[in-house]
Amino acid sequence: MADAGAADTGLAERIRTALARVIDPEIRKPITELDMVGPITVDDTGAADVTIKLTIVGCPAAASIERDVREATAATPGVTSVAVDVQVMSTAERQALTERLRGGRSARGIPFGPESLTRVYAVTSGKGGVGKSTVTANLAVALAASGLRVGLVDADVHGFSIPGLLGLVEDGLAVKPTQVGDMILPPVAHGVKVVSIGMFIDAPTDGTTAVAVAWRGPMLHRTIQQFLTDVFFGDLDVLLLDLPPGTGDVAISIGQLLPHAEVLVVTTPQPAAAEVAERSGVVARQTGQRVHGVIENMAGLPQPDGSVLQLFGSGGGEALAARLSIGQDAPVPLLASVPLSVPLREGGDAGLPIVLSDPTDPAAAEILRLAGQLAARPRGLAGRRLGVSTN
Repeated sequence: MADAGAADTGLAERIRTALARVIDPEIRKPITELDMVGPITVDDTGAADVTIKLTIVGCPAAASIERDVREATAATPGVTSVAVDVQVMSTAERQALTERLRGGRSARGIPFGPESLTRVYAVTSGKGGVGKSTVTANLAVALAASGLRVGLVDADVHGFSIPGLLGLVEDGLAVKPTQVGDMILPPVAHGVKVVSIGMFIDAPTDGTTAVAVAWRGPMLHRTIQQFLTDVFFGDLDVLLLDLPPGTGDVAISIGQLLPHAEVLVVTTPQPAAAEVAERSGVVARQTGQRVHGVIENMAGLPQPDGSVLQLFGSGGGEALAARLSIGQDAPVPLLASVPLSVPLREGGDAGLPIVLSDPTDPAAAEILRLAGQLAARPRGLAGRRLGVSTN
């Protein structure tokens, strides 16, 4: 192969320009920005030879990247044939990539601090079994479907369920993320970047199928900290954290690591559940976080005749919102009241969120309405340092 001949000296550059439309499916940036495109040569017949450099050996996105590169090159006017040479980045190239993705910082840090424009929502509940994870998963997907860049941290280390709810499961185990040096690239499901402890656990070797995590406070704190520092989410509009129920170690760690996060408290209409849920909101406030609102799940089962069967009572969400309003500058609203829904449960079992599979379902419609409300909140600059000097 030789460089593009005098007949069309710009063909190689036009190919490179076309490759800027090829997006790495894990990092979600053009491969040209990631220095994944090597030499491009074209002979005088229009035969192109393109070199691409994958981040790691065995990159799970290798096939799709090679396909997209081949198609983008072939679609460039003047190209008659395409050969793609697939290589792997050197250690130095990978290190340069991770530093560039971190904005030039080699040291790891939490990118969602007070100066970040990312809205951070910690979704919590007082007790288990109220559908917190199901609501969180569907809310994340609904926000992504509205055009926002969304990340989701499954912080329920002991009771992780987000991978299954979003279909990130293969052969009974959560899909593992790709690791580039000390940077973790989270899998993407329905437009949402996801990380969960379940993605780092191997299958049991004793013949059992259940995978359990039995960790105490310090280990839990380090795990959540790693999720926030080592996982490359990129520039997010919204980061959701699915917290474990109650007021234990993880809730306190989130309060320490992300004190500016806003809290969404999930409860059922049952007064007893609402009373327990209040404690999670109180702990959030004690760590400096603000309770943004209450989500009432399992609010009733719609009947064919139009009536609603209140299996778990009624009024718990409103009562919880009123109690959590005490001591805050502004009232805590009841943001949504999600009815009981068999398709909502079935979607969770199948890994296909109902907000995508059946958006007209009453539960899906309510979650989509909530997502629209949250999406309308701007990523404000008020009160933030912009890092601009007047000197």
